[in-house]
Amino acid sequence: MWMYSVFLGLNNWGVLLLGLALFLLWATFGKKEPANFPPGPLALPLVGSVFNIAVKQPHIYLTQLADTYGNVFCISVGQEKTLFVCGWKMVKEVLVTQADKFVDRPYQAMFARLYNQHTGGLLCSNGKTWRRQRHFAMGTLRTFGLANGITERTINEESQHLCQALEKHQGELFDPASELNSAVENIISQVAFGKRFDYSDPDLKQLHATMAEMIYLEGSVWTLLYNAYPAVMKRLPGPHNRIFSNFQAVGKFINTQIQIHKSEFDPSNPRDYIDAFLVESKDNANSELGFTEENLILCCLDLFLAGTETSFRTLQWGLLFLIQNPEIQDKVQAEIERVIGPSRFPKMADRAHMPYTNAVIHEIQRMANIIPLNGGRVALTNLKLGDYVIPKGTTVLPILTSVLFDKNEWETPHTFNPGHFLDSDGNFVKRNAFVAFSGGKRACLGEGLAKMELFLFLVAMLQKFTFSVPEGVELSSEGIIGVTRSPHPFKVFATAR
Repeated sequence: MWMYSVFLGLNNWGVLLLGLALFLLWATFGKKEPANFPPGPLALPLVGSVFNIAVKQPHIYLTQLADTYGNVFCISVGQEKTLFVCGWKMVKEVLVTQADKFVDRPYQAMFARLYNQHTGGLLCSNGKTWRRQRHFAMGTLRTFGLANGITERTINEESQHLCQALEKHQGELFDPASELNSAVENIISQVAFGKRFDYSDPDLKQLHATMAEMIYLEGSVWTLLYNAYPAVMKRLPGPHNRIFSNFQAVGKFINTQIQIHKSEFDPSNPRDYIDAFLVESKDNANSELGFTEENLILCCLDLFLAGTETSFRTLQWGLLFLIQNPEIQDKVQAEIERVIGPSRFPKMADRAHMPYTNAVIHEIQRMANIIPLNGGRVALTNLKLGDYVIPKGTTVLPILTSVLFDKNEWETPHTFNPGHFLDSDGNFVKRNAFVAFSGGKRACLGEGLAKMELFLFLVAMLQKFTFSVPEGVELSSEGIIGVTRSPHPFKVFATAR
C-alpha cells in the first residue's frame, strides 16, 4: 500500500523519474552473475561497454583487453554479456576441445531478421538443420568438382581470364580488386549456378558493390547497436538499414538464377548446387531440415558471402604483402620457374614440391587475418572455461587475431615471415595455431576450395606478372574492418614477365 500512496502523490514527471530510477537500479543490481564469472571492463546501465569498443580496429582493442583481464573476459553490450576468448590455448578449448558444447550460434537480432530466425542458411542455422545443410553443401562441393578435378580445371581456366584482364592494363597503374573479385566469384558461381560471368557484366559489378557494403556494415558498430537495441534501431534511420536492403538485393539476384534453374530442371541430371538442392526439396520430409526455396536463397547467399569475400580479400592482401616484400616475390617466382616453368598451368600436385610458395600463402593468410573476430558461439550447457564458470546460454566469441598473432606461438608475430611455416631444411611445416579457417565443427566448409583457389590463382599471376607500385608509395597494412578485414584500396603495376 505504501508504494501505491507514493505514486498517488507524484505528478507525471515524478512517476517518470521514479520509474527511470527503479529501472537503473534493476539494470545495475538486478542481474547477478554466478560466482567465478570472468571479469571485464566497467559496464554502464543500459549501454554496457558498447561505446568503449574501438570501432576502427576492434580486434586489436579486444586483444589488448586480455592483457588487463586475462584470456577470458566479459563485455556488456546493452544488457547482454559476451565472453571474449584470446590466445591459442583458450581459443582451442572453445573451437576444438569442447567443440560440442560451443557448436551453435547465439541469437542475434540482426541475423534473426536477415536469415529468418528459424531457417538460418548455412552460417546462422543450428541443430539438425545446420548439420544437414553443412553435410549437403560439403558433399555438393565434392560432387561438382573437388573430388574429380573439375574444380582445378575450372580455376585454371578462370586464371586465364584473370591474367588476360590484368594484361589489358598494359603496364598502367590500376586497382586489381575488381578483377580478383570477379575471378573468385566466378568459381562460386560455377559451383552454385553452373555458369560464369564476364568481368564487365554490370550485374556482377553491382553485386560486388552491394556485397562489399553489406559486409562492411555487418561488421560495424551499427550491428552492435542493432543487436543491443533492436526494438529502437529498427525504427530509426541510419546506415544499418542498408544491410537489409543490400541483403534483399543479393537475394533477388540469386532468386533470378534459381527461377532459371527451375524452368530447366531435370532431376535425373543435377548440374550444380541449385539443381542438387531442388532434388532434395522434392521430398517434403526434407523441408523441416531447410530444403525450401526460401532457404536455398539464403544458402546460396552464404556460399557467395563466405566463399567469395574471404578468398578475394586474401589474394588482395597477398599482392600487397608481396609488393612490400619484393625479395619474397622474387623467391616465389624462382620456385615457380624451377617446378612449373613459364607456360604450363600450375597443378595442385605441384604444391608438394613448392614448400616456399606454400609457406608464403600460409603467411599471407596469417597476416591478412581475414576474419579477425570469428563467429559467435553459445554455451549449450553450464561448463568450465579455464578457471571460470560459464552459464548455459552465454555468448562466446573466440578472437582469431589473438591466435594468429600470439607471441607464444609465432617467432615474429607482427612481421611477414614465411619462415613461420618452414623448418631448418626449408620443408613446409604445419602450425597448430594457424586458424585462418577457424576450427572445429564450425570451421570454414569451403576450406578445400579456398586452398585450391589461393594456390592456383596466386601462382598463375606470379608466373605471368611481377607486381609493384610507384617508387616512394607505401602501402598500408592497417586494414578496414567489417565482417572481414580488407586492405585499403591500392593500385599496382602488373609487369609481364
